[in-house]
Amino acid sequence: MVKQVSKYIFLFISLIPLLAVLSGCSASKFIPEGKYLLDDVKVISDNKSLHPDRLEPYIRQKGNSKWFSMFKIPLGTYALSGKDSTKWINRKLRDLGEMPVLFDSVQAGMTCSDLENVLQGLGYLRARVDYNLDFKKKKKVVVVYNLHSGPQYHINSVNYDIQDKGVADFLKIGTNGGFKPGLRAGMPFLTNELDNERKAITGYLNNNGYFKFHKDFITYSADSVSGSTDVGITLHLHKFSGGGKSPEVEHTRYKIGDVTYYSNDESNKVPLRQSVLEENTLIEPGAYFNSEALQKTYNRFSRLQIVKYTNIKFNEIPDSDKLNCDIGISTNKINSVIFQPEGTNTAGDFGAAASLTYENKNIFRGAETFSIKLRGAFEAITGLEGYQNQDYEEYSLETKLVFPRLVVPFLSRNFKKQSAAITELSASYNMQNRPEFHRRVFSAGLRYRWDDAVRKRKYSVDLIDLNYIYMPWISRTFKEEYLDDVDSRNSILRYNYEDLFIMKLGFGMSFNNGDEAYKFNVETAGNLLNGISRLIGTNVNSDNQYTLFNIAFAQYVKGDFDYTRMFRFDSRNNLAFHIGFGIAYPYGNSRILPFEKRYFSGGANSVRGWSVRGLGPGKFKGTNGSIDFINQTGDIKLDLNLEYRSFLFWKIYGAVFVDAGNIWTLRYYEEQPGGQFNIKDFYKQIAVAYGVGIRFNFDFFILRFDMGMKAINPAYDTQQEHYAIFHPDFSRDFAFHFAVGLPF
Repeated sequence: MVKQVSKYIFLFISLIPLLAVLSGCSASKFIPEGKYLLDDVKVISDNKSLHPDRLEPYIRQKGNSKWFSMFKIPLGTYALSGKDSTKWINRKLRDLGEMPVLFDSVQAGMTCSDLENVLQGLGYLRARVDYNLDFKKKKKVVVVYNLHSGPQYHINSVNYDIQDKGVADFLKIGTNGGFKPGLRAGMPFLTNELDNERKAITGYLNNNGYFKFHKDFITYSADSVSGSTDVGITLHLHKFSGGGKSPEVEHTRYKIGDVTYYSNDESNKVPLRQSVLEENTLIEPGAYFNSEALQKTYNRFSRLQIVKYTNIKFNEIPDSDKLNCDIGISTNKINSVIFQPEGTNTAGDFGAAASLTYENKNIFRGAETFSIKLRGAFEAITGLEGYQNQDYEEYSLETKLVFPRLVVPFLSRNFKKQSAAITELSASYNMQNRPEFHRRVFSAGLRYRWDDAVRKRKYSVDLIDLNYIYMPWISRTFKEEYLDDVDSRNSILRYNYEDLFIMKLGFGMSFNNGDEAYKFNVETAGNLLNGISRLIGTNVNSDNQYTLFNIAFAQYVKGDFDYTRMFRFDSRNNLAFHIGFGIAYPYGNSRILPFEKRYFSGGANSVRGWSVRGLGPGKFKGTNGSIDFINQTGDIKLDLNLEYRSFLFWKIYGAVFVDAGNIWTLRYYEEQPGGQFNIKDFYKQIAVAYGVGIRFNFDFFILRFDMGMKAINPAYDTQQEHYAIFHPDFSRDFAFHFAVGLPF
């Protein structure tokens, strides 16, 4: 049923261009006599160094919005309505659509003035902007704005008139150790650079004691010679004035006096230790006032889950250069209990799960968060012949303790104050009972996380990450058919149904500025244990593996890299590019990667023409559905994605995408013929898919529905199957995906 509905949605979106043409033809009935539909807006410049696209945000009136920057579907939807507004269907079509944008000469004139101001701010002081109209048929007009920039002016000298001697002595502009100016002779005369200089000086002074200084105390005067494009700049820094008739005096450079903490709550007592309060306060008694330290203090307290909000006030001490600092703290409830039910569906087997979480946000009075989570799950399993009549049951216990600081010996107090970090201790036990096997997993870890707000980077270190996998029972049927039978024995499957010990160390870094994001992670496991085993001469098992407590341990190295770039065309349309690459290599004590560390392809966040774990490795084609989830995994993964996203209406966004990628193995495995990576022909095994998607953006979460089609299939029996883009077959090539959040 889902596939059938998705098929019709896919076909409907494919017909959008035709619908746009048909519906757009009827928009003229809503255009009054003497008025014109604003069909398009163009900006033309006689200066090749000016990019007109950068000036489009200053255009006051633009044409009707377009889906995917091409189709005026909102206007077409509005145009489908009749003129009788009493009819429900007409009102609904108008609500969903967008009324015609009629050309307004007043708005066009104001746009010319705005564009002239922008050009003058870029140093084109003689700039002039006009517009002309290109009338089309059916009451449509295209507005063309013409930019006549003239010559660009440059700064030929920079002088400083600092009327406050104390500030002048402190700044020491242009000298070693003084403030480094951003303005210099020869640079273009840009008003934003002049304003940036005001901000830079203001910030420099605010961070060095000048509590009351603001940028309005800085003004400029400019001097130019007639017929020349050179401008002389003088920066004036004025003395302090309280306003009115109060006399001008020199700016006061303040130091911090006492720092006092108080509670904003009814209890009138801050429930945090004094050492924790001081550790998160970067405002130091005796130090000069520093606005960056003030902002960092707000940020540090906002990270503590026990703190609801913080209010910091400075009070002048009369007849002195001191400021007393009062920090008011309001706190959340310390204890909370959360119950969360959920539904599950694994390969058509429906079930239910529920979790109960207890959380204490201040267990040691240091804003430490302690939590215990109990979870239980049940699924009714059907269709498993030869197994006991059992359903799936899962029970887990997870406990976590998070410190809002680095818990590391021998770190200085100053280093701890400057680093916004957390330390996380965790332990969990998971028990799974299936008709085929019983599985137990014990995990424990020590992790560090910290942020670099200036560089917009986040770092993580998994200092200790232990996983012990124990298989207490495997059904006779499963063992005979997949693990022991000589004809169907699967070494990859067998390895992942044995007791295993994993001890890994990992490091990760991520960056995100809104338009560009990347992250990489690297981890390694088993090296320390392997070194100790070789040093003390530990015995090896029948597979020639060293063991810990008679259990083999995994040894591998793994690295992942992800990069996403966003290209924004306007407020409604953008293009997202993504590349993801990962490689993992088992060695030493391991010939095969643990199942949890292997890569898979296909699914909602990969190549969307394939279902999850349905692609690869290489040109391998799964033939046994019961174990393909093991066979269709690999040691290398490549993802390439291009997705055009467009706002449609209400909270609904649309997307069209092209995905490419696959997985490969580094070694040859009999169970995965055609899956090994080969530098000479791996590009021939890159799968390609295309499709459309619908997103419901509810601000705090996004529901995503993607419909993908295979275009190039590396695992094929016929040429029609290989180049599916020329021979599409919905029953063979279509995949539907539902997910929460964007794919990348």
